[in-house]
Amino acid sequence: MRQQGAVTGSLIEAGPLHISDTVLTTWAIMGVIWIACWLLSRRLRPEPGPLQAAAEGIVSTIEEAVAAVAPRHAREIMPFIGSIWIFLVIANLSGLIPGVHSPTRDLSATSALAFLVFLSTHWFGIRILGLRTYLRHYLAPSPILLPFHLISEVTRTIALAVRLFGNIMSLEMAALLFLMVAGFLAPVPILMLHVVEALVQAYIFGMLALIYVAGGIQSIQLRQQRQE
Repeated sequence: MRQQGAVTGSLIEAGPLHISDTVLTTWAIMGVIWIACWLLSRRLRPEPGPLQAAAEGIVSTIEEAVAAVAPRHAREIMPFIGSIWIFLVIANLSGLIPGVHSPTRDLSATSALAFLVFLSTHWFGIRILGLRTYLRHYLAPSPILLPFHLISEVTRTIALAVRLFGNIMSLEMAALLFLMVAGFLAPVPILMLHVVEALVQAYIFGMLALIYVAGGIQSIQLRQQRQE
């Protein structure tokens, strides 16, 4: 029998509670991000040091990217998109740590992220435009298109989850196969490929989330301006 609280492979079982390595890694990454933000915010100075300058550079880069897509709503959208980007960069790169698997190689994790994007799209739309105005756009330009709007919401959420999952899973499998064939004779190119692909996939997911959130809001506002 398995003892309660024992670690069995990549799973912790404590009675009826089952915690996978994906959950553990995800919470560990969130804890690292929270601690880093807490430490950086406690030591802010008018003349930034290297760490503060690097943090400010990351925030400024994300803010500029969000402002380029949604200039009128960058302040509202930026915290959510920035959090997704930072989390995904760390999550995708965590697979480089020996014995650790990236949580984004698990479809349940990428589905949860895609579902957050789905909810945030409607949250920001209702918050900025109002409930009635936002819901009305599903009936435009004709109520006949309502089923197609609903189907598009579901399909793009599924595509967002499967895209990230498939790319990270294939990346880790390719790296494993290379190491099995070549051993440790060519680890550096594989590690560099992993780093580049992890950054690219984090950028693509965050950019798609930004486009979904900003695109819905701006398209509704543009339609309203044309009607006026």
